[in-house]
Amino acid sequence: MELNLIQKIAIWALPVLFAITAHEAAHAYVAKKFGDPTAYLLGRVTFNPLKHIDPVGTILLPLIFLILPGGFLFGWAKPVPVDFGRLKKPKQDMLWVAAAGPVANFVMAIIWGLFFKLAEGLDGSSFQLPLAYMSQAGISINVSLMVLNLIPLPPLDGGRILLSVLPNHLAAKLALVEPYGMFILIGLLATGVLGGIMAPFMALAYRLIHFIV
Repeated sequence: MELNLIQKIAIWALPVLFAITAHEAAHAYVAKKFGDPTAYLLGRVTFNPLKHIDPVGTILLPLIFLILPGGFLFGWAKPVPVDFGRLKKPKQDMLWVAAAGPVANFVMAIIWGLFFKLAEGLDGSSFQLPLAYMSQAGISINVSLMVLNLIPLPPLDGGRILLSVLPNHLAAKLALVEPYGMFILIGLLATGVLGGIMAPFMALAYRLIHFIV
């Protein structure tokens, strides 16, 4: 079914807001558990999306991608501030703080998968089609965010995880890439390389979610 822009916004708005909220709140919560209350004190351990929204990355850019053909959604939330020096074991604990966001997105994708199963059982209901579309959107945005953030490129979560497990001399070299990380990511997106990198991992995540649900 071909959807107009208003229908797309209605279907995607809640899944996008929940996805970025769960991702950032998870980072903030795990950082607090490992010794850094910075984000907690700023009120970021919350499911209130207003605390995590970035006007450009969360609203404007996803809206543009909804208008454009291709079906790929790209954006970001307001980054959660983490003072890694305040963590109990900064290098080791960085891994858990970074991994919390993608794990939250994977859990959210499973929850949306359960909603899709619920929609399948609502034969004859006017809620069936909207819930099915919204559930598909929820699975898609959470899988996309999870896989995107696991790319081993600082400042993405995957880059932080890699920094945590690499020997110090290699981690120091990788950390030099961080100021240019977003420019590299945008370049990969613009050239279509990013989609090719993400596609097989997204397919694997979809199969795993289908198996679990």
